[in-house]
Amino acid sequence: MSPVQLAYEQLKSYEGRPTSAPGVGKDLVNEPMIRHWCEAVGDANPAYRGPDAVAPPTMLQAWTMGGLSGHADRSGAYDELSGLLDGAGYTSIVATDCEQEYLRPLRPGDRITFDSVIESVSECKTTKLGAGHFITTRMDIRADGEPAGTHRFRVLKYAPAARLPKTEERPQEAVDQSSKTAERRPQAGDQPSRTDQRLTPPQQPQPRRPRPVVNRDNAGFWEGVRGHRLLIQRCTGCRTLRFPWLPGCNTCGSPEWHTVEASGSGTVFSYVVMHHPPFLAFTAPDAPADTPANAPADGAGSGATGPDATAPGAAGAAGSGTASPYAVGLIELTEGVRMVSNIVGVPYDKVRIGMAVRLEFLRADEELELPVFRVAEGGEG
Repeated sequence: MSPVQLAYEQLKSYEGRPTSAPGVGKDLVNEPMIRHWCEAVGDANPAYRGPDAVAPPTMLQAWTMGGLSGHADRSGAYDELSGLLDGAGYTSIVATDCEQEYLRPLRPGDRITFDSVIESVSECKTTKLGAGHFITTRMDIRADGEPAGTHRFRVLKYAPAARLPKTEERPQEAVDQSSKTAERRPQAGDQPSRTDQRLTPPQQPQPRRPRPVVNRDNAGFWEGVRGHRLLIQRCTGCRTLRFPWLPGCNTCGSPEWHTVEASGSGTVFSYVVMHHPPFLAFTAPDAPADTPANAPADGAGSGATGPDATAPGAAGAAGSGTASPYAVGLIELTEGVRMVSNIVGVPYDKVRIGMAVRLEFLRADEELELPVFRVAEGGEG
């Protein structure tokens, strides 16, 4: 479906309209936030410490953010513009860049106020992603009433470009040559021709899945996974179970703990379905590590049709290796803690909240195994 061409005058009418009511920073500029920022980005500049400290200039937007509760004073202009573009077929969005201008240093104790407007809407532009409009919002930031800086944020609202199947993208010469090569069957004693060699792509090694980050705080968890055990931490002070693993108890603060092995049973508390982007490391057919060697891989010989959703990017029932959607669930374990993992053993579009699941371990490659959860027999219902 092609997007509808909108009148540019209609889009320009949104320029200058506020995206929110005048805002006030939820906190004064303060030393703890400055310290956390510097530690996170590794900035040891002495200007950000001591009695005459200033905030790093790149923290400009941080002082305006609403946190998890957000700001409740959005205006309708930006939502109206976004809805107008959605209705015309420009349904996708991607952030492209931001610009900041610094007018004066921010110091601990400064009260931050700001205004935000739609600064500009571009004419329709053709990009590699597809045709669309660039929208730039501008935030003017003040410190104790004085201009302190400007933050511009730009996105592209676009209609995704249609992509031709790979067979249609091949140059016609290659298609013709491939057809000619196929016309003559190889005979006994034939030697491979240069053309045959050129048309045979070299075998590429299958990319490996990204490695999980293992550190001193969670190494015990991954050691348990290697032994096909799902370990949960339990505080020795207040006996609270916790997951994911943490260096200390977030209930009583005690650093002392031991582990409890999960029974492996649970239910789907919530889930999302991942559609994009496909990544080769997630598209190879996978079988659980504890599946017998002579058993068929998930979806093969099981009577399933379409993707079996056995793991991230699991292949279709025929093991074609093509990318397919897969379900990622928030699993509530019988022990009462929750963890994020893949839901397997049922097509992604059949996953439902409340489904009973059971732990198993998936062999990702020769080195990596991952805990996943298979829908219990009859759970698809």
